[in-house]
Amino acid sequence: MRGSLEIHYEVTPGDRPILLVHGFASNSTLSWVNTGWLTAVEEAGRGAITVDLRGHGQSTHLHDAERYSPQLMAGDLVVALDAAGVPADSPVDVIAYSMGCRVALALAEVAPKRVRRLVLGGVGTRELFAEWDPDAAEAFLTEGTTADDKLMQQTLTIAMSVPGNDPLALLACIRGMAGGPVTRAPDVPTLVAAGERDEVASDAEELAAQLGAEFVSIPKRHHFTAVSSRVFKQAALDFLS
Repeated sequence: MRGSLEIHYEVTPGDRPILLVHGFASNSTLSWVNTGWLTAVEEAGRGAITVDLRGHGQSTHLHDAERYSPQLMAGDLVVALDAAGVPADSPVDVIAYSMGCRVALALAEVAPKRVRRLVLGGVGTRELFAEWDPDAAEAFLTEGTTADDKLMQQTLTIAMSVPGNDPLALLACIRGMAGGPVTRAPDVPTLVAAGERDEVASDAEELAAQLGAEFVSIPKRHHFTAVSSRVFKQAALDFLS
């Protein structure tokens, strides 16, 4: 609970818990349970903390764009870590995907002592929401109007196929997150991973260079399939070992 805002989190027992941060229009179950990540984390002997970002999953669905930003969502992660009983002087490893990477980078910026290592998946230097026409996104989400931006239409079509997703909350998230920089330089070891066919993260290797991070290409995967890859899981867990 953060004021009137409820942030849903779950803890999987185990040593050195990994914080898992999902992407836009997803939730912890879709991103980390259904894709086999929690199983992989447990098999590696690690615990996990999963969080539904504000506007997503079982957390509060806010409809005001000013309530969304990487920094605000990073603050929610700090609250979840505190609620999960993680001491402030015990930094955690973080695995994030897509939009969640912007939140994870903000966490490393606003609370650097909480982050030990970062794994960023499905992200490059592009800030996708800043490229979208928010009015076209609103028309698509609320009226079903066809969008000229085919990647936006594909993304929002998938978003609205997720049970429980709230179009007004997603629209507020798009507007609130748009325009902020993707690239920051957290003073923590970082791994960037992206599918070799990922149109959203086509320049992920460039982001890795800007962050001074390691880079892993995930063979034969695009943005919506890379998160479940065994190559991604193994690279991430090896990096965090």
